[in-house]
Amino acid sequence: MKCPNCGAILNTGGRKKLNIPFKLLSETLRSYRSTEEAAKELGCSVGYIYQELKEKGLKPQDVIKGKAHHN
Repeated sequence: MKCPNCGAILNTGGRKKLNIPFKLLSETLRSYRSTEEAAKELGCSVGYIYQELKEKGLKPQDVIKGKAHHN
C-alpha cells in the first residue's frame, strides 16, 4: 500500500491467511490425533487449526473421531 501523501510503501498489517485446504487439515488432524502434532506437520499454529474448525462449526475431537465431512 502506498501513502497518498508521501508515496512511501506502508505495511498493510496482519498476516496473510495460510489457506491450508480443510481436507488436508482434517486428514492430518485425524492421522496425528493431536492438534499440536498436526500443527507441527502443517507448519501452522494450534490456534489456526481451532480457527478453521470453528468456521465450520467443529471442534478437534469432531474431526479426530470422524464426525466431520470434508467440505
